[in-house]
Amino acid sequence: MSNQVDEFNAYRQQMNDKILGENNKVLKRIFNLDTNAFTEGALDKKTKELLGLVASLVLRCDDCVKYHLESSFKEGVDRKQVMETLSIGTLIGGTIVIPHLRRAHEYWDTLENARTKAPEQTREV
Repeated sequence: MSNQVDEFNAYRQQMNDKILGENNKVLKRIFNLDTNAFTEGALDKKTKELLGLVASLVLRCDDCVKYHLESSFKEGVDRKQVMETLSIGTLIGGTIVIPHLRRAHEYWDTLENARTKAPEQTREV
């Protein structure tokens, strides 16, 4: 992956480890609920990730948008599906979402470019 993606994932992992290391029952349960909510169920993982992407865009959480873009990418979502999903999020969120849309578009490009530059690897979800 690119440096931007690697940096984001490294920081996220480092901080999650620190937070979970506090051994706070409520925080651990929230993290667990978040993980389990995105597993296969009545909706497939791809659909759940796209739903997470829309919600994250509307709520204007750039970290969440990046997370769901990368998870969607790993689930095999293609560019047209992501752009359509981002268009729905922008419609629902309004023009205030456009700066987040720009960063989401840039991050998706980064994910795609990293794939074309690197040899195919096993992706871990």
